[in-house]
Amino acid sequence: MQLLIAIPVHNEEKYLLDVLQQVRQYHDQILVVDDGSKDRTPELLATVQGVHVLRHEVNQGYGGSLIDAFGWADGRGYDWVITMDCDRQHEPQRIPDFIRAIRTDRWDIVSGSRYLAPDQGDDLPPQDRRSINATMTCIINDLFGTSLTDSFCGFKAHRVKPTVALGLTEKGYAFPMQLWPRAIAAGLRITETPVRLIYNDPTRHFGGGLDDPSDRMTHYLEVLGEEARKAKGQGTRA
Repeated sequence: MQLLIAIPVHNEEKYLLDVLQQVRQYHDQILVVDDGSKDRTPELLATVQGVHVLRHEVNQGYGGSLIDAFGWADGRGYDWVITMDCDRQHEPQRIPDFIRAIRTDRWDIVSGSRYLAPDQGDDLPPQDRRSINATMTCIINDLFGTSLTDSFCGFKAHRVKPTVALGLTEKGYAFPMQLWPRAIAAGLRITETPVRLIYNDPTRHFGGGLDDPSDRMTHYLEVLGEEARKAKGQGTRA
């Protein structure tokens, strides 16, 4: 089983080297997708040996970085990709939990959940983020008959071939609103594993007009609604 850890970064000079050092304690095949960083991130990456780097000269968005990571892994024969952020909100020591789930060969997506096992000394999330996550997770469960507890956590393990086959195109933060409907429609086997809820910087911006919670919610609903309509149409034609 060939496994890759993929880490999308955008202006992460503050945490980059420390996170990479920690990740290397658990796995040595690492891809950093530098999504058009304008700080010292590219300079720091140039000093790191043994880490693959894929750079976007222009910012493509969080989802675009993940899509490119899946394509990069597929082209090089990796079977699985674990995606994680570089802001110290995803703990590298949880990587073995994902690897254990992968080795059962029972799943195609192993998704981290910050709400599956509460009372771990977790941080309190910003209210708008928790509310939007909870609302969108409930809508997904109602639409598709799933039992997700955290639809937005980016700490995930993805089986590469079926993930690439989903034809994902959503490049922004609404990426999960496309991933879940397509994964469910494709019959991918999905499970969750608990991860800690950590917010080191609740003031971080989404950008692109999504900092306003109502606009962000509207955008997520639009993407999810479009995917739900596509899924319904495909089911009708079948």
